[in-house]
Amino acid sequence: MLSTTYSRSRSYSTPVNLLLTLASNPSSLLPLNNKQFHLKTSSVSLSSLCLKNATLSCNSSKTDYVEVNVTNSINGYRQYNRLLPCPSQNCPPRIEHLVATEEGPVLEYICKELDLPPLYVTDLIHFGAVYYALVCPKPPPTATPEQVSLFKQYTHPSLLKNRTSIKGKTVREAQKTFRITHVDQFVEVGTYLRVHVHPKRFPRCYEIDWKSRVISVADSYVVLDKPAGTSVGGTSDNIEESCATFTSRALGLPIPLSTTHQIDNCTEGCVVFAKTKEYCSVFHGIIREKKVKKLYLALAAAPVPRGIMTHYMRPINMAPRLVSQDFVQGWYFCQLEVLECKEVPWPDAHIEEKYSVENCGWTSKSSAYECQINLLTGKTHQIRAQLAACGAPIVGDSMYMKAAIAELDNPEVNPFGKNRKEYTSVDEKEMAVAEWIAKHGKEPNVAIGLQACQISWDDGKHTYEARSPWWRGQTV
Repeated sequence: MLSTTYSRSRSYSTPVNLLLTLASNPSSLLPLNNKQFHLKTSSVSLSSLCLKNATLSCNSSKTDYVEVNVTNSINGYRQYNRLLPCPSQNCPPRIEHLVATEEGPVLEYICKELDLPPLYVTDLIHFGAVYYALVCPKPPPTATPEQVSLFKQYTHPSLLKNRTSIKGKTVREAQKTFRITHVDQFVEVGTYLRVHVHPKRFPRCYEIDWKSRVISVADSYVVLDKPAGTSVGGTSDNIEESCATFTSRALGLPIPLSTTHQIDNCTEGCVVFAKTKEYCSVFHGIIREKKVKKLYLALAAAPVPRGIMTHYMRPINMAPRLVSQDFVQGWYFCQLEVLECKEVPWPDAHIEEKYSVENCGWTSKSSAYECQINLLTGKTHQIRAQLAACGAPIVGDSMYMKAAIAELDNPEVNPFGKNRKEYTSVDEKEMAVAEWIAKHGKEPNVAIGLQACQISWDDGKHTYEARSPWWRGQTV
C-alpha cells in the first residue's frame, strides 16, 4: 500500500502558514514508498505527458481474494457495474495512479481513463476510494525511466509556477492526498489521482442487527459492542462499510459518529464513538492521560501464566507485528496483565463455521484457555503478538498461530525468541527476520478468540461491558 498520507476524515481543508514554495524547492518532492509501480498500457507516450493507467501492484499474498467470473472488458479487467450488493469475498487489489492531462469533473476523467462506468466510479467516490493531490508524488525506485521523465515534466518549476492552486504551498503540502468527495469535483491539469478500484469489502456489515449491538447512547458518545469481521471507522479505501457508518444510520443520527479508538477487524467488543468533534477531542485526551481502562477476553490455544507480560514491538507499521522478550533499542514497550486463565472447551465445529473461524493447524483441540487481560499499553496487534510469542496463540488467529506452531517445531526459527540462534552478520540476521515474517499467515477473515469485554474511564464512573463472547455460543 502507498505510504502517502491518507485522510479518513471528511474535512479536506489544507493547513496555512507555509514557508516554502514549490517553484523554489522542486528537489524536495516526496517519494512514494511502494513496492512496485507498473505501467499497464502502451497508450502512454512522452509527447502526451500522460501517466495513464499506472498501477501499484500490491503483493498482498496474505489475503484471500475471489476471482469474479464475468465477461472481461476491453482493458483486460472484469466488467464493472456497481459496488453493491456486497460480494462475499474481496477481489484482487487494483490501485490506479493517474495524472490529469485535461481539466474537468473528476468523474468524467476517471471514467474515460480507466474505462469504468459512471455509476461504479460514483460508488467508489462514495466509499472514499478515490484520492487526489495537487502535485504528483515522486515515483518509487522501481518506476520506469519513462515514468520518471513524465513525473519530471509535470513537476517542473516552469509548469508549477503557473498553477495558482499551489502558489504559497510547500511541496509536502501540495503532495498531500485528500479524498475526493463529490463526483463533480474539478481537477486541473497536473492533478494526481489514486483510484482504489477494488476497495476492501465487509459483507458482515449487512448481516448485523446494529441496534442490538448498541450498549449505551449518551449525550456525547455511543458505546457499541462491535461485531467481529467489521471495521471500526473504515479503511483507506472504504469508509462506507464501517461500524461508525452503520451505527449512525441505525440510530438515525443527523451527524455521523466519529471514532475515538480502534480495535482489530477480527476482534469484537466495546468501542466508543463520539457524537461531536468536541467530545472526540475530549476522549482522545482521556486516552493520552491513560485514564481509559480496557479489559479483554482472549481464547488462547494453550495455558497462559497469570501476571504481567512484557515485550518490545518492532516500530514498523505493518503486519505481522514482531515482538521480542528482550529490550531492543527503539522498539515499543508493550505490557499486559493476565488476571485469570481458565480451561474451557474448544469451540465446536458449528460455532467455528458460524463465525468463520479458521483452522490454523493447531493439533490439540480438546481444550482452550479463556484469559482475562488488562491491557496496560495499547499497541496494534499487541495481545495477539504477545500471546503467540508465549506459545499460546489466539484461537482462529491465522496470522500469528502459524508462526507460533513453527516456533514450537523449531525454537530457533524466531530471531527474537528466547531460543534464537546467534547470527554471524547483519545480512544473516535480516534473512532470518524475513524468513520469520514468512512463517506468519494472512489476516483472519472474520473472527478470532479476542473480545474487548469491558471499557471504563474517569476512575470507573463510566463502565461498559460487552455481551458474552462468540465462542460461548451466542447468536449473530
